[in-house]
Amino acid sequence: MSMQPVTEAFARAWPEAETLNILDDSLSRDRATMYDLTPAMMKRFDSLLAYALDIGAEGVVFACSAFGPAIEAARETTNVPVLKPNEAMFEAALERGPRVGLLATFEPSLAPMQEEFDALAAARGLELTLQTHCAPDAMQALRDGDAAAHDRIVAEAAIALDDCQTIMLAQFSMAPAAKAVRASVHCPVLTSPDSAVAKLRQLLD
Repeated sequence: MSMQPVTEAFARAWPEAETLNILDDSLSRDRATMYDLTPAMMKRFDSLLAYALDIGAEGVVFACSAFGPAIEAARETTNVPVLKPNEAMFEAALERGPRVGLLATFEPSLAPMQEEFDALAAARGLELTLQTHCAPDAMQALRDGDAAAHDRIVAEAAIALDDCQTIMLAQFSMAPAAKAVRASVHCPVLTSPDSAVAKLRQLLD
């Protein structure tokens, strides 16, 4: 579900880039059953990154927001730019504070994303409030093949965050709902694929 949104983000913002997708579609399913990331799960990210580098990747963007610590550990092994799914979006949101909304459709992503956002804010000496909200029914609709229902549910859920200065859509798979969300709220809406592509291009150009 993440592949099309990030492919479209590259097509919009960096069409010259040659992209390819590497998929382990059991990761999110396995993560949903775990309270913490296990050593075995962390090792899978080492393997994914090693494979990407073996086939010549000059930059890597990971797509699932529930695996921040695993991605951080894996990228310590290389000098190639490796981005966590939301770090570029977080950096953009930090400039807009002081109250930021985070809308997710995958519950396990919220805790690591909250921790990552708070750490970035603290490192910059910023005092921001992150207000989170989850709409799991949207993820289920997408898995059922109903993209229209997904976008509608996400847009309706975003209203709960309309008092924020910025709303971030947590999952790559939520990016297609951005247009509907922008129509339902009064603040700017950021997506992780567009933010990640912009940052990766900046790092590699």
